[in-house]
Amino acid sequence: MADDASVIIVGGGLAGLCCAFHLRAAGIRATVLEASDGVGGRARTDVVEGFRLDRGFQVLLTAYPELPRVIDLNALRLRPFYPGALIRRRGRFIRLSDPWRRPLDAVRSLAGRLGTLSDAAKVWKLRRAVLAKDSNDAMARLPRTTMQRLSEAGFSSDMLEGFFRPFLGGVFLDRQLEAPSRMFDFVFRMFSSGKTALPAEGMGALAAQIASRLEPGTVRLNTTVARLNDGGVETADGQRLTARAVVVATDASAAARLLGRNETPSWRGTTCLYYAATRSPVSEPILILNGDGEGPVNNVAVLSEVAPTYAPAGQSLISVTVIGVEQPVEALQPLVRRQLGTWFGDDVRGWRLLRSYVIPHALPMQSSDPSDPSQRPVRIRPGWYVCGDYLENPSINGALASGRHAAEAVLADSRA
Repeated sequence: MADDASVIIVGGGLAGLCCAFHLRAAGIRATVLEASDGVGGRARTDVVEGFRLDRGFQVLLTAYPELPRVIDLNALRLRPFYPGALIRRRGRFIRLSDPWRRPLDAVRSLAGRLGTLSDAAKVWKLRRAVLAKDSNDAMARLPRTTMQRLSEAGFSSDMLEGFFRPFLGGVFLDRQLEAPSRMFDFVFRMFSSGKTALPAEGMGALAAQIASRLEPGTVRLNTTVARLNDGGVETADGQRLTARAVVVATDASAAARLLGRNETPSWRGTTCLYYAATRSPVSEPILILNGDGEGPVNNVAVLSEVAPTYAPAGQSLISVTVIGVEQPVEALQPLVRRQLGTWFGDDVRGWRLLRSYVIPHALPMQSSDPSDPSQRPVRIRPGWYVCGDYLENPSINGALASGRHAAEAVLADSRA
């Protein structure tokens, strides 16, 4: 393809950067216009007083199939979570270990078992089915939610309420588990197939790595696109930039505005509070879940126990996730401290709030209706394309896959 072909990509999140990466690999020049002061979109990391704060608690699932296409995982210096969780249930902590990865731990934790022996057998059966499953089979297309899927599998209420609701509630940012069952199958397959980890430099390292592999000058920061036109785009400061193709790689709400669509995308929100402490409440890299469903906290992670690079020497970084954005941080703070004080004791009084992130647009909502396809068209009209995780599934893998699909559409139309 001719080297003088050009594409403008609106948005420097993972989808937009991935689109630019694949276009560059095919010899196509692309310019990425990012409205903010850095790349990554929702997957950014801020450094505050030597602490690495991801914009909302996030993890990387190493089994994501799109990762090897664009990411050098070794360069991320990944640090894994313990394969299991500590569940706060009925006034005590219960350890739930992955029997496939930590069989001895799983045996030792039987005394404090959550659920029943029958639940353990059902987890094994569900894992085997999900790993072997064709995502296009008839069961995957049934219009049902994740909670319906788990209830049909026959899990006890103790297992549903104590583990699945807080664990998947943190993944989907919805403790009602209304996410489509096909999304659950994908996520459960990813958790079962690989590790759950953090990059040593924070989740923002993914976008930084992709951006570093683009030609210098490809990304233009602090550049807001006001509107699209047939020959390119117009920026908020009145610049007219021309291109043969435009890819809108913003979130769903911004894309609807730029494309002139009369729709209001729905979102799941979250509030993340980061605390600094001189002593960690746990001594292992494990996720801590609220298995009682009482209080604002859904899950807690001491990120410095997972990746020591997340905190300065002698300090601990604690991430607290609250699902939703209904309460202001000022109102949440005393409730969170009171709840965690019952979990970890008086040390919580000495925790120092570093920063809070209120993220109303954290994850795009998906319907459980089978007419809502897992992949939506990326070609809007001749010369206009769109990409983003909301077109695939709300995940890092969905963003990367959508960016690749948009690049493939641009390339296919150019060749035609």
